[in-house]
Amino acid sequence: MTDSNARRAVFAPPAQTSDQERMRSRHQQAARAFSVTASGPEAWGWQGRTLGRRAGRWWLRLVSAPADKRNARLWEGTAAADCALPRSVPRPRLHDVTEWTDDAIAYRAELSEYIAQSALQSGGPVLTGDVDLPRSWWADLRSALTATATVPTDRQAVRQQWIDRNFTRFLGIPVPTITSWTTGHGDLHWGNLTPAPLVILDWEGWGLLPTGYDVGLLHAYTLPQPATAARIRSEFALDTPEARIGELVALAQLLQVTGRGAHPELAPHLARRAQQLTGTPVPAATGTAGSPDR
Repeated sequence: MTDSNARRAVFAPPAQTSDQERMRSRHQQAARAFSVTASGPEAWGWQGRTLGRRAGRWWLRLVSAPADKRNARLWEGTAAADCALPRSVPRPRLHDVTEWTDDAIAYRAELSEYIAQSALQSGGPVLTGDVDLPRSWWADLRSALTATATVPTDRQAVRQQWIDRNFTRFLGIPVPTITSWTTGHGDLHWGNLTPAPLVILDWEGWGLLPTGYDVGLLHAYTLPQPATAARIRSEFALDTPEARIGELVALAQLLQVTGRGAHPELAPHLARRAQQLTGTPVPAATGTAGSPDR
């Protein structure tokens, strides 16, 4: 990762040294609870909310949140996905879970299958260089999303309330009627995808979302790399009415994120794509840095 990319990284340790030390200490505590030794490089999640490391043939991931503010859907998402998704969806299998609360902070440790190949993008979800993937890889991704769509669930990955409240605010057009919902990953980006053989990582946010949202989100994170973005458009039908709405919802959520200060390099690409789809310039959106509200 270049210095400029490192400065923009959102998959990074917490800003406070004390929080870094706290997470490392609790990760070691979890390793002892599972009777494993964590020795691989650290992999931090969104703004230090999670910490993962290899532990032999396992991957040990620790999640933390204030005990009174944890998001139950995300908190239990990995385990719920492991139980609900068919084996045909390529993902790490969950082996064991433990959780506890310490000083009003809740921790959840998940011991999963270790995946040897690295994700296609490190440091954040925005693609920083074109990727050349075989046709079989794209076919496997389509098959995985199709299989995921068959899974019945009452988990809501994207809420209608968020769409009603924010669609016009970020896109400048009336709220559409969403008639097609499907089960999806909910956070499909290049940091959650491996090269062949395809494995899809980080299922904590899966659930019901507008048809086309997953691919629309992946496409949005790819916009700075035109060749790969064009490949997505050639592999997936983004021009149907349902897919267009799903992509617009993804664009609206990322416009919220960039308006809060994250991924500044992505913001102009999102605005151009949204205007291309709607014919309307996007309104200005500002706020404080954070992950997308859904």
